[in-house]
Amino acid sequence: MNPQKSNWHSLPPDTLLKEFGVEIQQGLAEVEAKKRLSGYGPNQLTPPKGKSPFKLFLSQFHQPLVYILLLSAIITAFLGEWVDSNVISGVVLANAVIGFIQEANALKAINALAQALNVSATVLREGRRRLIPASELVPGDLVLLQSGDKVPADLRLLQSRELQIDESALTGESMPAAKQTGILDTATLLADRSNMAYSSTLVTYGSGLGLIVETGDRTEIGLINRMIASATDLETPLTQKISQFSLLLLWAIVDCAVLTFVVGVWRGQSMLDMFMASVALAVGAIPEGLPAAITITLAIGVSRMAKRNAIIRKLPAVETLGSTTVICSDKTGTLTKNQMTVQAIYTGDRYFEVSGSGYTPEGEFRLDSQTITADTQPALLECLKAGLLCNDARLLKETDKWRIEGDPTEGALLVVAHKAGLHHASVSADHPRLDAIPFESQYQFMATLHDNPPEDNRHIYLKGSVESLLPRCNSAFDNQLQTIPLDKAALLQRVEAMAASGLRVLAFARCDHKDTEVSHDEVCEGLTFLGLQAMIDPPRPEAITAIAACYRAGIEVKMITGDHPITALAIARQLGMRQTEHVVSGADLQKTAESDYPDLVQRCSIYARIAPEQKLKLVEALQSKGHVVAMTGDGVNDAPALRQANIGVAMGLGGTEVAKEAAAMILTDDDFATIEAAVEEGRGVFDNLVKFIAWTLPTNLGEGLVITAAVFANVALPITPLQILWINMTTAVLLGLMLSFEAKEPGLMNKPPRAPKQPILTKHLAFRVCLVGVLLLTGAFGLFEYALSQGKSLAVARTIAVNVFVFCELFYLFNCRSLHYSMFHVGVFSNPWVIFGVVSMTLLQLMFTYWPPMQALFGSATIESEEWVLIIGVGLVVYAVVGLEKLLWRCFGK
Repeated sequence: MNPQKSNWHSLPPDTLLKEFGVEIQQGLAEVEAKKRLSGYGPNQLTPPKGKSPFKLFLSQFHQPLVYILLLSAIITAFLGEWVDSNVISGVVLANAVIGFIQEANALKAINALAQALNVSATVLREGRRRLIPASELVPGDLVLLQSGDKVPADLRLLQSRELQIDESALTGESMPAAKQTGILDTATLLADRSNMAYSSTLVTYGSGLGLIVETGDRTEIGLINRMIASATDLETPLTQKISQFSLLLLWAIVDCAVLTFVVGVWRGQSMLDMFMASVALAVGAIPEGLPAAITITLAIGVSRMAKRNAIIRKLPAVETLGSTTVICSDKTGTLTKNQMTVQAIYTGDRYFEVSGSGYTPEGEFRLDSQTITADTQPALLECLKAGLLCNDARLLKETDKWRIEGDPTEGALLVVAHKAGLHHASVSADHPRLDAIPFESQYQFMATLHDNPPEDNRHIYLKGSVESLLPRCNSAFDNQLQTIPLDKAALLQRVEAMAASGLRVLAFARCDHKDTEVSHDEVCEGLTFLGLQAMIDPPRPEAITAIAACYRAGIEVKMITGDHPITALAIARQLGMRQTEHVVSGADLQKTAESDYPDLVQRCSIYARIAPEQKLKLVEALQSKGHVVAMTGDGVNDAPALRQANIGVAMGLGGTEVAKEAAAMILTDDDFATIEAAVEEGRGVFDNLVKFIAWTLPTNLGEGLVITAAVFANVALPITPLQILWINMTTAVLLGLMLSFEAKEPGLMNKPPRAPKQPILTKHLAFRVCLVGVLLLTGAFGLFEYALSQGKSLAVARTIAVNVFVFCELFYLFNCRSLHYSMFHVGVFSNPWVIFGVVSMTLLQLMFTYWPPMQALFGSATIESEEWVLIIGVGLVVYAVVGLEKLLWRCFGK
């Protein structure tokens, strides 16, 4: 027999023991264990084979933009400008090193998963308990589990004593799962397989014995490991657009250079002159400062995001957030606090609401919307006392933070009791515990026996499921703790109403007792019903605000969780999410054809009981509809989807190392609201990149047009290749890069995200680039020819042309501080770096014009004051024309 992996939970324990050849009292023999270890391999995750470091490094050069830079370096080297050539080559090398490091870091997620199995385990071999490394475990081994253990492999449970396992990192379920040993239906979903314990989950309570059925890569976490390896690490919208833009620019430069060479030779000019003209055109058309501007702008975005609690692991992720159209978020710990909180109590035929959230014991009790004090409500106090005493958890304060030691549900009962002034230490001292019946899954309740000194008797307090306690009760307490008949039908209606709100309901009961011990027979009937406490893992208040902001910004929000559908729906409605008419469960997805996924994800926003591979498919389905997807998460189960998403966002405080390594961004405060801030920063970064590109391209276009016009007019080149390099390199650093420091423009989050297929330069901006390029051609070529006609030397005419380019760029820089408004809209002095750049560039250009060493190096010459008037005049014309174009576009272009 070779049972399928999905069927372990549906097979009887005796059948499994027989198939694996093991006796429950003895375990495997050492010889057999070694034999199986040789056959199955160690209990470790195998990292996939990837590119060698050398190939990974070389792949960083395989980009159109890098081709342009390499071409620029070769040309400048050919011209003998070794400094410029070395600088450009250094930029190429630095970009390659950065890309290599980023890509290598992304693969660390696999190593983090492998390290997750680096634990020890207690096994039964040859009738003796042994502690061995988890890597030596084999299928058929019997593993003993106890509270605090990390499950070392996938186990079929054979024995369970109050065993509870935290599977949130694997399934997304916020509550520890109670385990049992019975047979389950074959179709039972992963999150509901209560007779299984999965590798890397944590035992929070009780003990058990399990048979290893899968190890290493064959475990559920091993499947996730393979999904991470196979998930496509997508290009971001920015890298896609830059690659497309660079490739287009590359061919345009080559075509223009070849055309210039051919036309010039055809018209009888020397091949050497035409070759130098083609080189000048190519040098002029290459935006040497673009890669540096991209890197610096993104790095500034990284710095700004770090101040807002978002750590960026991959530079392009800064911009990707700005173009995000859908955020897929895990629920537990991301949209919610991951801290169970009692929100409602029904006792003494009264319904109390409780304020506050999380483990901080602060809040109020309300009855009929009026705030009350708990000590005026005897039944309420007794119900709270029951939850406090029938409890094994502890509420601890560490500096300014409260935490729970023990079960989260019991922790919630402690917190709500503290809100009423009932403190565990004092109440326990007054009512010492004498005996207890621990919680067991088949009984679904816990009971504790306590002294009750004031009345010189003893009380048994019980807490558990409504289905377990209600049949044991034959009476109830009214608000004054007087016994009254129990109306079970009315009580069940109240329970249904609470459950429909996504609340987890616990029942409480009490009975008097004379003995010092308690047994099951003594609590099987005759109890008095105390009340109900209903709790939920509450949404983060800041997440509600953040989701509303996302909707205003045109971003959809999807909740993808492993939790129960009713709970997910209740939380989604409290968060103010849209499309809450229907919850899609993992079982629903199993019945849905993958071809129908894209339409499904467009219609629905809430997904519950979702398995890890389904998360991945949902992200892929959204991407197939053209969405830019951001995926948030904190568990092992989120890692494949985090990597597949256009940008993965992991939680820094509560997130696993696996999730952090797979993500492009980490939130240091685990606050969903930080994502809103990151989206805003991302949009600001992209705006600044577009501003730089819209600023630099007219220069490259104008230089290319000037060279082409000179060739076609059969006149001397108005600017030499060396002068073009001077213009491009100095203005890019001192003028263009200053746009990277521009603050975000108002209203950035009140407009929809950019369409994923929208080019970097819209038709409107492309028109502006051409307009300014033509103005540069007209101004530079016109003044060049005018100077020659006035008897000026070629050096003077060229110096005038160079200054026309520089000062037109300087004035146009003020236009580019806002793409659609004047600089007065963003504030003339709001970016002091622009002022610094303008002053520095002006001083440098004066040195270029008047300092003899610079004149000797670049072939420049001294010019007169009236020529400066013409140069400044052309710059002002450019500023005025672009300002008028913006005004006309705002009035008629939208």
